Amino acid sequence: MRAFIGGHQVVSSTDFVELALGTPAELWLGVEGESEMERAARLDAARDILADNPSLPDDVSRVAAEAIEAFAPELFNVIRLSRPAGRRQPSRRNGVAA
Repeated sequence: MRAFIGGHQVVSSTDFVELALGTPAELWLGVEGESEMERAARLDAARDILADNPSLPDDVSRVAAEAIEAFAPELFNVIRLSRPAGRRQPSRRNGVAA
């Protein structure tokens, strides 16, 4: 089965991330051994992209959540923790703490 995003074939998980986000992951994560000048240029480019597309962080979060839900739904399983015995919330009557 072949996967396509915007007419481009996805061959690897890296392709999927780059095509889904519109930028290479290295732009945000950096690369090992980059110089201070390369890092500054990368961060400057990232700032420009965020200035042009302020909704990108929300889009990235949505894509990540959808990927987790599709491929690792057990990560969304949440167990409600009980409060420790002896710690009680103050009682409230008519919206006023007692």
